[in-house]
Amino acid sequence: MTGIDLHLPISEDAIRSLHVGDQVRLYGIVITARDAAHKYIMDSFIKPAAIPESELNLYTELQRLWRGGAVYHCGPVVSRDATGRWRFVSAGPTTSIREEPYEAHVIEHFGVRAVIGKGGMGAKTLAACQQHGAAYLHAVGGAATLIGRSIPEVIAVYKKEEFGVPEAFWVVRAEGLPAVVTMDAHGQSLHEQMWESSKAKLQELLG
Repeated sequence: MTGIDLHLPISEDAIRSLHVGDQVRLYGIVITARDAAHKYIMDSFIKPAAIPESELNLYTELQRLWRGGAVYHCGPVVSRDATGRWRFVSAGPTTSIREEPYEAHVIEHFGVRAVIGKGGMGAKTLAACQQHGAAYLHAVGGAATLIGRSIPEVIAVYKKEEFGVPEAFWVVRAEGLPAVVTMDAHGQSLHEQMWESSKAKLQELLG
């Protein structure tokens, strides 16, 4: 896949130079987070006036890694070798719209620059991307094994026992994770454009 190499952490200028349709490859630290993780973030870190002391270590780590970093909506399939080291067998994207109630807050609070998933997101996330300098990157559904090969290292995992493997925070190193910019920092959404185009075509056919 040809395209633009993005090295994490990503600067705001680099994100604002992207436009819908750009093909990218991600290099660096990515953290997975799905439904349980996003709800936990809101309830434990964003809504409370103070961070619970028991959760302070994870909060500090997320603050460090997500500043200019990437969140991946992904429920991986993992294995563990004889030494106890984890690896991703497959890493397909999860449908992102489920995180729409949370993602704008996560982008603002943690300084996230890239949201990776499939299917696109809504108006709140698009507005946050434009305001804070972030982009939504569409990973190819059905290419879970291929994407898994672009994640050669699992660095850490958090909340696995509490949330389960698919919902845990997996901190991984990406080497050329392929994606397409479908929501940019200029207020453009390829998903919205396709929706409007499809509606217009339907009206034409119904004529």
